Amino acid sequence: MFADYISVESKSRQPSSLKAAARHLGKPGLISLGGGLPLAENFPIQELSFKVPTPPHFSERETSETGTTLTAGKYDVAEGKSAYDLSIALNYGLGTGSGQMIRFVTEQTEIVCNPPYADWNCALTVGSTSAIDNAFRMLCEKGDYILGEEYTFASTVETARPLGLEFLGIKMDAEGLIPEDMDDLLTNWDTKARGARKPFVLYTVPSGQNPTGATQSLARRKAVYKVCQKHDVYILEDEPYYFLQMQPYTGPKAPAVPPPANTDAFLKALVPTLLSLDVDGRVMRMDSLSKSIAPGLRFGWITASEQIVERFVQCNECTVQNPSGFSQMFLYKLLDEHWGHEGYFNWLINLRMEYTKRRDLILADCEKYLPKDLVSWNPPMAGMFVSYLITTSWRVLSHF
Repeated sequence: MFADYISVESKSRQPSSLKAAARHLGKPGLISLGGGLPLAENFPIQELSFKVPTPPHFSERETSETGTTLTAGKYDVAEGKSAYDLSIALNYGLGTGSGQMIRFVTEQTEIVCNPPYADWNCALTVGSTSAIDNAFRMLCEKGDYILGEEYTFASTVETARPLGLEFLGIKMDAEGLIPEDMDDLLTNWDTKARGARKPFVLYTVPSGQNPTGATQSLARRKAVYKVCQKHDVYILEDEPYYFLQMQPYTGPKAPAVPPPANTDAFLKALVPTLLSLDVDGRVMRMDSLSKSIAPGLRFGWITASEQIVERFVQCNECTVQNPSGFSQMFLYKLLDEHWGHEGYFNWLINLRMEYTKRRDLILADCEKYLPKDLVSWNPPMAGMFVSYLITTSWRVLSHF
């Protein structure tokens, strides 16, 4: 559907010949004289172990006392102990990422987003910043404009500019991007005056937007998607804060809202994703474990139509290849073998309550210390940021 929007660079990429040859290595009796695949026996790491929380006991104290020690050995697969081991994780991998982690994130995406079309796929990323760089290279040409919130993630803008791309800010309110402003801008686009073709890529952070903290409601997301359908715009849905959606804010003196009763209640409380509304295959969703597990893992994944994922993987094959084998092994042991989806969702409920507590503390201090005749703010529904609007029109951003 979006073949006309694929960049010259992306169209020129072909599947990696080395990766294509790797599929033959499993043939019985084959002795490969091809690519430089190191022997696992020469990896100087025989075993790894790490202590992690045992659900539902997630605090550092509980983990110290009752945590589970997970172990990964070099030959666990051959010994029948696991479906993934260090001999696989520490060697060269596919541009999609390991099959074991692809299976987990695909299941996760189906549970949370359930994309309403058939030919969607996932591919692992080295975090969302790398995925954004890939996406811009795949979709845009030098001189193009990218649509985005008028206040947006600085690293995304700084990724775009060396590629000869410019951001065009869409006005925002308490729910983030205003679809009517985007519609008006695109309806009245003057290619000659702007010196560029009509924008066809939207970059948006719908939940806990960086840096304003705004979260798009379901109605707002539907309206944004409708404008993108009208103008044939492809959406880059960057959602590192999606699972940091918090409890409703009740004020500094009101009793706290109790946590979700179970994982089903937690999932139902989340605002539906743009991917879950995507009947056209016009959304690339970028998920990340940077905020829900740890940023140093450099691990995330994209979900999009198989045509887009194919192009993304071809870019991975000759650039980052795939996330670190250490990261994939740790996450496989933690998320697949130990926690499972249910345990991971319980961990996210724990994070929800932790971030709700931190948000409520900073908002209580706002109520106590900031002069309301000079400053206003909107309690964030998600993420790590709250913004204050000062009457002089300066915007101060606070991280909590």
